[in-house]
Amino acid sequence: MGTATAARGVLGIDVGGTKVALRAEAGPPGGPQRTAQAVLRWPAARGADADWAALAGAVARLGERWGGTFSAVGVAVPATVGPDGRVLAWPGRPGWEGFALAPALRRLFPAAAVAWADDGDLAALAEAEHAGCDHLVYLGVGTGVGGGIVHRGAPLPGPARGSCETGHLVIDRRGPRCDCGRRGCLQASASGPATLRRAARLRGAPVDFAGLRTALAEGAPWAEEAVEETCSALAAAAVSLAELVHPELTVLGGGFADGLPGLAARVEAHAAALARPGGPVPAIRPAALGGLSSLHGALALARRPPHPQPPGDPS
Repeated sequence: MGTATAARGVLGIDVGGTKVALRAEAGPPGGPQRTAQAVLRWPAARGADADWAALAGAVARLGERWGGTFSAVGVAVPATVGPDGRVLAWPGRPGWEGFALAPALRRLFPAAAVAWADDGDLAALAEAEHAGCDHLVYLGVGTGVGGGIVHRGAPLPGPARGSCETGHLVIDRRGPRCDCGRRGCLQASASGPATLRRAARLRGAPVDFAGLRTALAEGAPWAEEAVEETCSALAAAAVSLAELVHPELTVLGGGFADGLPGLAARVEAHAAALARPGGPVPAIRPAALGGLSSLHGALALARRPPHPQPPGDPS
């Protein structure tokens, strides 16, 4: 990052299903950083126009506190974006379908270089860079399940070929129906909402995240069973991915996973039980960047030299 970029700063935006995290940074790599950050929770109205107005307001307020401009902006996106920059699908917020994301970003940041990519791919890249690891699998558990693969230091399959949709690995052909419409996706069994729904069925009463966390710490059988099923599903995905790409490390992140202590160790135990004789046994660790992996990936994207956006999915 050049001197001008460092002086003006870069902005990372991590767009999620329930909230958006924003972080501005300025300063030399490895040196003192000036930072400012904010979190936006989406408005109750689930429409792209209302969401975008709220995001624009959050950007404006952060810009006022920052007291400067941004030379580059990186955006981590969970939606599938088409070649024309329009959202093709986002099951977490279906009101965004058809939304012209690329033009909206350019209007919001007319003086900055803007790039976007899949949130799971960016999280994987940020975790790999932090760990100094060239071969890594990332599984992010939050409102959905995302993820990415870093192979030889670069995202797989690569910018020109779309994103790595680990949440849509089919782990059970007769499993619960996913938001995408298919049965048995990893996301349908292991996402935060899926885990809470299962916990509520087992308990016989509604369960929120704080209640699940407390009950799990106390060893409540219904909480243990709900979380163990999530861990079993995540382990099935981790073992399957290890058979394909043989990562040095598998990282478990996302806001939901980050908030449940010991989740990675539970998943690793399930993965060890699934491994075949002589086959790869993935080493599974909590994300070093916690629930902020995608946000740090967005900042890393902003710091990279400008390049044309690839066609298809944002990755």
